[in-house]
Amino acid sequence: MEFAGTNYIAVVVAAIASFAFGSIYYMVLGRHWRAAIGKTEEQMKADGMKPSVFIVAALAQLVMAWVLSGIIGHLGTDQVTVVNGLISAGFVWVGFVATTLAVNHGFQGARKSLTLIDGGHWLGVLLVQGLVIGLFGV
Repeated sequence: MEFAGTNYIAVVVAAIASFAFGSIYYMVLGRHWRAAIGKTEEQMKADGMKPSVFIVAALAQLVMAWVLSGIIGHLGTDQVTVVNGLISAGFVWVGFVATTLAVNHGFQGARKSLTLIDGGHWLGVLLVQGLVIGLFGV
């Protein structure tokens, strides 16, 4: 098997696209998400969102896209495709993200709705990244 390599432009575009997806996702589900974390819109506004949270989120998604690109690239040359990108993203989500989220939220006593909302977000993030990486290829 031959490593296909990494398309760094695809990684950056995938990170930007998945960050945009997350923004839209939480705008749509914001009321439900706030209920799941037990906060009102007024409390969220009073607390304010620090820029550092968004910087960490953007950097984390850049790292995720780079790692996902490496996973897909390990399938071999001519295997960096949309289908393999989506399948790889799904496996990563099921094997690492959903399981970790379920365990952490379980021990933290979080509402199941929070696990479903956050889990859906991370599934979407990974699928968007897998799609973009697959579209760009190597």
